[in-house]
Amino acid sequence: MNGLKLYYEIHGAGEPLILLHGGVGGLHMFGPTLPALAKSRKVIAVELQGHGRTADIDRPFSFEAMADDIASLIKQLGLEKADVMGYSLGGGVALQTAIRHPEVVRKLVVVSAGFSRNGLFPEVRATMDHMGPAAGEQMKRSPLNTMYPNVNWVNLFTKLGVLLRKDYDWSKEVAAIKLPTMLIYADADALYPAHIVEFYKLLGGGQRDAGLDGSGRSANQLAILPAVTHYTIAAIPCAAGSRNSIS
Repeated sequence: MNGLKLYYEIHGAGEPLILLHGGVGGLHMFGPTLPALAKSRKVIAVELQGHGRTADIDRPFSFEAMADDIASLIKQLGLEKADVMGYSLGGGVALQTAIRHPEVVRKLVVVSAGFSRNGLFPEVRATMDHMGPAAGEQMKRSPLNTMYPNVNWVNLFTKLGVLLRKDYDWSKEVAAIKLPTMLIYADADALYPAHIVEFYKLLGGGQRDAGLDGSGRSANQLAILPAVTHYTIAAIPCAAGSRNSIS
């Protein structure tokens, strides 16, 4: 697909759900969440360009290019449409898949990702600003190196650093999304709470009281999970219930 051989696994049966991990790691990030989702869904869990067991190619990292990869995968698998759910980096890819290829996305689930870089707390952006080859060298001594021995960590951190330092603002594109969308965040996430609320408002949520009969509520959904952080939310099995609510 687009010159890239994506690694993916298929778990369970039912409506297809594309599952996209966060930056640096791979499918291990989801822990017990993946099998929990697979109890009622056909989960197609993908490892993105240069991550996990997907080898890198001579192409910069970009949310847009990785979204094109996912759209190509959906078509290659012979699926008319699939739900797409992504966490953190994968959340940005899922969002761009819905923006660029709405014809292949049935429903969208974004976990712990924003619509602009300025939505992240300053300390998170500072960490991204310093992501590069030195951090990649340190990863060679990490347990992840044993889990994913074929990853070129220096290359991965260099390319991720370039991507994550870029400014972006997808507010206009988000406001134009017509797909049913669910946003999921930790109550101690990496993004400003105001940014999360603004994201929901761009999708038409939080505009008025739903009324006694609920008729005024948005077609889209927002979930804030308690006692969770950006770094633990992907592997919280109870969160699968929230994610399945968009089925």
